[in-house]
Amino acid sequence: MHYINIINSNNRVNAMNNFEDIESTLTDRYQTTVPKTVRQALGVGKRDKLHYSIRPNGEVVLTRVEANRESDPLLTRFLDFLANDIASHPERLQALEPGFVQRIKTLVSGIDVDLDAPLSVDDE
Repeated sequence: MHYINIINSNNRVNAMNNFEDIESTLTDRYQTTVPKTVRQALGVGKRDKLHYSIRPNGEVVLTRVEANRESDPLLTRFLDFLANDIASHPERLQALEPGFVQRIKTLVSGIDVDLDAPLSVDDE
């Protein structure tokens, strides 16, 4: 049996009053819902990121990824540049032309995405 240790933001194994066995089920697309008690133990919410560390003995350690804007300095610099440019030169902003918007709608029309469909062999 493999175990998942839940590590809180202090990098310590969560010390709940009682040890809990918690299960969740994988969908056909290998997705799962993180149980409420696990979310609470990690202190995570919607759109937060999780980190999985796989140890040699098969144990998996689940931790919350701390939001760090500096994790991608190039992206941070680019976004700062855009924000400054928009603030300094709002006259440069332009609305999308209706023809362009219609072209995009035409390109994506009829494309259905079933998030519950099994992955193809190439996607696994």
